[in-house]
Amino acid sequence: MSSTVRETVSIIIPALNESGQLPACLAATGPARQDVGVWVVDGGSLDDTVRIARLHGARVLASPVAQRASQMNLGADEAGGDVLLFLHADTLLPANWLDVLLETLARSPQVVGGGFRRRFAHPSFFLRITCVLADWRGHRCGWLLGDQAMFVRRDTFVRAGGFPSMKQFEDLELSLRLRRHGRMVLAPATVISSGRRFETRGPVRQTMEDFLLTLRFLLLRKRNHAVIGE
Repeated sequence: MSSTVRETVSIIIPALNESGQLPACLAATGPARQDVGVWVVDGGSLDDTVRIARLHGARVLASPVAQRASQMNLGADEAGGDVLLFLHADTLLPANWLDVLLETLARSPQVVGGGFRRRFAHPSFFLRITCVLADWRGHRCGWLLGDQAMFVRRDTFVRAGGFPSMKQFEDLELSLRLRRHGRMVLAPATVISSGRRFETRGPVRQTMEDFLLTLRFLLLRKRNHAVIGE
């Protein structure tokens, strides 16, 4: 970075019974430093999630609601960073994530946020292809999802209204809202996300189900916005 003053970053991790994934996630955020704060927002875990978070030096918040959108909004309200980075507990940041994030935001005043390239910790070649397509989508359209470690300037996050209170697609909805305030971009670094969500149905079936649900969400969103005249 050319500037001598670096923006502060708050990492917000929503968690619920993530004792198996959280240690690696927190370790990947890097050593403790003054310009980076880590917040784990717990949704009522029954395992060692809270103890592990504190052991790794993260600040812990107890959410009254076990809903990812609500947990992330609570973390954003409490954290004090200039930039908010929303990280899933089963996703690992690259070693150079901080420099890449700040350099990405410094490209232009029009850049208000973004996300990282994503790869799954899974041997499926099919999933590799879907990740390449997701890279293209993020680069061309600025559509980003939660497992891409979305980041946004705090003031823009507030103006956009934060995450909507939704059980699904709160990440995509926020990404679409943020595009009204500036550019959402894809950072030139890769996060590694767990492949556990594909274990039950398999990569192809789960991906197709996700695609159909996403398409349904986008169609309903378009219809609702047409009704209210947006």
